[in-house]
Amino acid sequence: MGMVRSTYEGNITGFILLGFSDYPQLQKVLFVVILISYLLTILGNTTIILISHLEPKLHTPMYFFLSHLSFLDLCFTSSVIPQLLVNLWDPMKTITYGGCVVQLYVSHALGATECVLLAVMSYDRYVAICRPLQYTLLMHPHLCMALTFLAWLSGVATTLVQSTLTLQLPFCGHNQVDHFICEVPVLIKLACVDTTFNEAELFVASILFLIVPVSFILVSYGYIVQAVLKIKSATGRKKVFGTCSSHVTVVIIFYGTIMFMYLQSAKSTYKDQGKFVSLFYTVVTPMLNPLIYTLRNKEVKGALWKVLRKILVVSIT
Repeated sequence: MGMVRSTYEGNITGFILLGFSDYPQLQKVLFVVILISYLLTILGNTTIILISHLEPKLHTPMYFFLSHLSFLDLCFTSSVIPQLLVNLWDPMKTITYGGCVVQLYVSHALGATECVLLAVMSYDRYVAICRPLQYTLLMHPHLCMALTFLAWLSGVATTLVQSTLTLQLPFCGHNQVDHFICEVPVLIKLACVDTTFNEAELFVASILFLIVPVSFILVSYGYIVQAVLKIKSATGRKKVFGTCSSHVTVVIIFYGTIMFMYLQSAKSTYKDQGKFVSLFYTVVTPMLNPLIYTLRNKEVKGALWKVLRKILVVSIT
């Protein structure tokens, strides 16, 4: 395998993303599966953004947050998957230093933003189910915009701190990244100095962006379950649980896989498992979000058919 030259010890001009090179027979299969997943991600999330904007019935806090989640997923996958597809096909598996830096800052910001946004969405479901009479008053447009802005701002802030600290580490010419993406944990492993401070900072950030949001979500759903159990109608209980189960599914897949990656020590030996686990929050979850939120949602399906009929009528006339 070709090496990317470094100008002098410690000054890296590019990296080699080893990715799944230990599984050569699997790479072409992964290429096809990930390409199809990426196309479905683009189609599904773009559809949600369009119908949330075009259909007046969907101009509610839930779909406001959902459209932001879809936009996040579009940006996040686009910062990771194209490079992953190139590396699965190209035996050189190289990425420029600048490309790695951009991927690190952008993907980290978007991932952290999504951690906060999913917690915000659980609060929206809590208010809708536990305090329905006050929903319109509590979840007014200004609050929704403020909560969304907070999610984006926190994502940008954490990447400016974590990614910058990581890039300050000397790599001493080490340019083989044993992963398919430039991420903070894998780049810390390349450093040729003591990384205790960076690991501690990463752990604190993981608590703030993983443990705290998950705890908030669990508390929200604890109240939601209590409220649902008080509903006398079995049909009513089933409807509410159906609405919330989609969000819980996303939360379990997204947070569970990120926790595996970010809460383990930089010296952890689970490198291969980490690569496959990372595929879940970089490829699988963004593809599943539109499906999970729309397959059992009559409002979205109705709005989609309405928009498609309008397009059909316009195209015929």
